[in-house]
Amino acid sequence: MNTHSQHLLLEFFDCDAQSLDNQALIEALMVDAANASGVSIVQKIFHTFSPQGVTGVVVIEESHLSIHTWPEAGYASVDFYTCGDASPENAIAIIQKGLQAKRFELLKVLRGQSLNQQSMLIAQHLSNGN
Repeated sequence: MNTHSQHLLLEFFDCDAQSLDNQALIEALMVDAANASGVSIVQKIFHTFSPQGVTGVVVIEESHLSIHTWPEAGYASVDFYTCGDASPENAIAIIQKGLQAKRFELLKVLRGQSLNQQSMLIAQHLSNGN
């Protein structure tokens, strides 16, 4: 059994506050990001907080994609965990553009059982500002 997977932890900064508080937009972005990554959507659930903010999860056959937003801080955190042949990096540009984020930070962790190495390995850590 192959348990190897990728886990992307993303932070988006200086985002458009109205976009971060728009549940329909956030849901559409997350679905577009999942589709661009080549995964199969199983279920999605999103919730708008009062007075502001959105959280949501897209359950995929390969695992999950989640988001939590803080409009008052212009900030969103995204978690994309996937196994198989998916390309989760394809989600980054879609989400960044949709949230109008001026910069993001990415931590990519490779995960899974292995007899000869650690089960979690930091593969990439980068900050990107536009």
